[in-house]
Amino acid sequence: MLVDSHCHLDFPDFAEELDQVVARAEAAGVKRMLTICTRVRHFDQVRAIAERFENVFCSVGTHPNNAGEEMDVTSDQLIAHADHPKVVAIGEAGLDYHYGKSKRAQATGLRIHIEASRVSGLPLVIHSRDADEDMIETLKRETGQGAFPAVLHCYSSGRDLAMTGVDIGMYVSFSGILTFKGAGELREIAAEIPLDRLLVETDAPYLAPTPYRGKRNEPSYVVNTARVLAEVKGVSEEEIWSKTTANFFRLFNKIQILDTIL
Repeated sequence: MLVDSHCHLDFPDFAEELDQVVARAEAAGVKRMLTICTRVRHFDQVRAIAERFENVFCSVGTHPNNAGEEMDVTSDQLIAHADHPKVVAIGEAGLDYHYGKSKRAQATGLRIHIEASRVSGLPLVIHSRDADEDMIETLKRETGQGAFPAVLHCYSSGRDLAMTGVDIGMYVSFSGILTFKGAGELREIAAEIPLDRLLVETDAPYLAPTPYRGKRNEPSYVVNTARVLAEVKGVSEEEIWSKTTANFFRLFNKIQILDTIL
């Protein structure tokens, strides 16, 4: 079994063939998918997809690039939504300085999501882009005020942030970027991450791995990222499938509990 730990099945790119996309993932061995919320006001749509498919779960949260639009979102709201059985994570939230969005709104949103993660016990899905120094400082400060489970998703930042995350007990997830020809430095970082802290994802519909680069991404393509990660780590594909799946269930342990109940 393999898992896509981060995709966006509610996006319009999948609207006309969502059933086929999920079926192709299952046929490829991708037996669990986590579809990620980027706007709390769209949470009902995200949740509906998770309810529709037995093997799809979801998160609740506000993407940092949307933080300015959802300044009224509170940790209490996130925690209330997180009570739903299909909601297994908080986020994605974080810092993204690439597009010049409000840093204050993003920092405030991130703190709110961290608090929701602490209280609910659900892991935080962290988005970080062009913000390594501030993210490192935030993670160290917030962890000092109370631990919370988390993953640095779609990792494309520098070594220091990755190692900071690992040092404080977080996971690091790699997307199709890992397969890109020019991603040698990222592969070097992935080689350093312990096997018990690695996840794989698509971030679909974005960032399709080689040989699908430039096309719409989908959960079944996570197999290609796992193949390259196995090469980077010097282990078999079977071991990467096994390790990343075990890591997924360890981090998003609400899924494992639900699987046991069901």
